Amino acid sequence: MTDVTAGRQPARETLARRCRAVTESRGFAVTVFALILTNAALLGVETYSGLVSDWSRWLRLAEHACVAAFTVEIVLRLAAHADRPRDFFRDPWNLFDLAVVLSAFLPVVRENTTVLRLLRLARVLRTARFLPQLRVFLVAVARSLPGTLSFLVVGALLLYVYAMVGWVFFARHDPEHYGSIGRAVLTLFLLMTLDGIGDAVHAGLEISHWSIVYYASYVLLASFVLVNVLIGVVITSLDEARAMEESERPDRRPPTTPEDPHVLLERIAIARRALDDLERGLTWTPPPRPRGTEAAAPTAGAGS
Repeated sequence: MTDVTAGRQPARETLARRCRAVTESRGFAVTVFALILTNAALLGVETYSGLVSDWSRWLRLAEHACVAAFTVEIVLRLAAHADRPRDFFRDPWNLFDLAVVLSAFLPVVRENTTVLRLLRLARVLRTARFLPQLRVFLVAVARSLPGTLSFLVVGALLLYVYAMVGWVFFARHDPEHYGSIGRAVLTLFLLMTLDGIGDAVHAGLEISHWSIVYYASYVLLASFVLVNVLIGVVITSLDEARAMEESERPDRRPPTTPEDPHVLLERIAIARRALDDLERGLTWTPPPRPRGTEAAAPTAGAGS
């Protein structure tokens, strides 16, 4: 039993190495990217009823060909991780690709035209695997969701407070925009983009001069403060996503494969020889004196 297991392991490693050479090649990436663009083009063509009625058979064949090609792709990616299958499921993009491909074979999805089209549209998002900038953007959007939710809560509270104040002051004179809390919220939400703010200020001045304080404070808080906070959250998430992308690049990773023990022993021997040479160079011994020098000194003293 041990021999059988040991024989399977080299076979898996060989299969994984060969499939990895295919999946990591530039040609494979370009081919899959072209398939994704073809799938997107087919979705666009199907929005024209005239083309669908004339080319329905060919469009169906093209869709089946895309499904077959994506299935072959995901099988190759799975085979490339035959020696370490856990690594395949640790990558979120692999899980997304696998879910998109497997969903096309579910009977519930194939029978529902709307769900099937949404699934085919999800394949377009797979371009993020081959476009690093798009991948960074999607990761940044996902990381900014907690901050965005906090922004939405604060923005909703701000809209509600100003909508109530607007309903109190402007409902009688401007029921079209402030006749109810819903109309007031919708009006202020559109004013957040500063579109029509001039007309709103002029209409408010005809009712009361204090309306300038109302609109000025709202524009300052909603359009300037909150929007800039949201931009700051997104930019911070972009920086974090870019740092994650840089750290995951293969050329930026530290080497994880252990070195050959013979190479390490040779380096240790070289370091020892260098230390011995340095030690010999630092050890100083006084040079020997010439003969007759020691005898000459006492003779000179005796003569004096």
